[in-house]
Amino acid sequence: MAIDSFALAHAVEADPNIFGAVNLDAFTSDTPARHLLKLTPGVPLNGHYDELAAIFRPVFAKIAVGAGERDANRTLPFEPVGWLNRVRFGALRIPVAAGGYGASVSDLFRLLIELAEADSQVAHLWRSHIGFVESVLLLEDDALRHRWIERIVAGQIVGNAYTERGGNRLGTLNTTIARQGERWILNGEKYYCTGTIYADWVAVAVAHPARAGRQIAVVSTQHSGVKIFDDWDGFGQQLTGTGSTTFENVPVDTILPDEQQVNDPESAIFQLVLLGVQAGITRAVLNDVRSSVQARTRSFSTGTGVPVREEPQVLQLVGEISGTAFAVDSIVLAAVAEIEIALADASLSPAERFAVCELAADRAQAVVQPLVLSAATKLFDGLGASATAKGCNLDRHWRNARTVATHNPAIYKARIIGDYEVNGTAPQQLNAIGDVGAIPATGLP
Repeated sequence: MAIDSFALAHAVEADPNIFGAVNLDAFTSDTPARHLLKLTPGVPLNGHYDELAAIFRPVFAKIAVGAGERDANRTLPFEPVGWLNRVRFGALRIPVAAGGYGASVSDLFRLLIELAEADSQVAHLWRSHIGFVESVLLLEDDALRHRWIERIVAGQIVGNAYTERGGNRLGTLNTTIARQGERWILNGEKYYCTGTIYADWVAVAVAHPARAGRQIAVVSTQHSGVKIFDDWDGFGQQLTGTGSTTFENVPVDTILPDEQQVNDPESAIFQLVLLGVQAGITRAVLNDVRSSVQARTRSFSTGTGVPVREEPQVLQLVGEISGTAFAVDSIVLAAVAEIEIALADASLSPAERFAVCELAADRAQAVVQPLVLSAATKLFDGLGASATAKGCNLDRHWRNARTVATHNPAIYKARIIGDYEVNGTAPQQLNAIGDVGAIPATGLP
């Protein structure tokens, strides 16, 4: 609607950013709403975010169109990943001088939330790539950093193979690298390999014969010894490629420096990506409940007898979901801002930087997940039983949110925060998930 016609109908000033007196008599049941509230709290005024959003929003809108259908049919989003790669979504954080977009961490996560609003599964599969890029930017080896920046700018994507499904003792890994002539060769099997099926490279957590703890080796997904399986059978986030990957005598391209494995803030970045995905899911819930209420004509005999779009309790519910979406965005972006400051603060030691980043992500995780799951459940209260039809596929929001929430369980994060608050105990460096005590002969199921 043109600004002058809106002003005429509602007796407000012509400037759309100024709220004037509103003539309530001008409102009718068919008067279109003007949505003035943004779900992007505290957007910076430097204009860079808006410039980036103008590039990526048309792609996000295109991705959103088929999100529900892809989920219902388990259609892996290779095409949407290609669309994003065409505009080099993966190079957002690379400096402009090196061929990237020069996005801040905050800009990246605002865009990630918008992508997750369009399709949470497409946003989720970039998790490993986003974390790897941050590690690349911190590399002290100039030649190694430049080599990976060139690859990322060229549109190459990095996946993840950190976790073993079972049979490895906690803190150890069965996936190994060994010297063979002039090269390192990798062998092993991984699960939860999010994004790897879409990637050119995969960062693999391995045991090194001469280094203590978990190390990261990067190999090409195109090598014949790499086999990637779409065997993730969770009830949510089914399209993220979170399945198995096996490695048989695969040559290693890069082993990240040993010093980078100590107090690397990567784990906080990984968790923030999941929180950004949760924020996007909450926005998608709001979008669906809003459009469904606007279109609904049937009502309940226990209602007040007015159209659903005017039913006070339904409007209250939609308002609560809107407030939840705003709160989740705000919490996630506050954690992102804290981590962005910590990454740039040269006065922090590596251990201090790790602790700040971990605690920021942990605090956000401890409160965000219940909010998101509540919104995904409330959606049905405003729509009734017809909304549970498989054809609507509205349950995907809850299924996806619940699945994301199981990653790095929040109950452990809350304990870590409490231990820090009460006892001053610093968060511990991430190592390797595994079995506690004796390992069963058959491994875990």
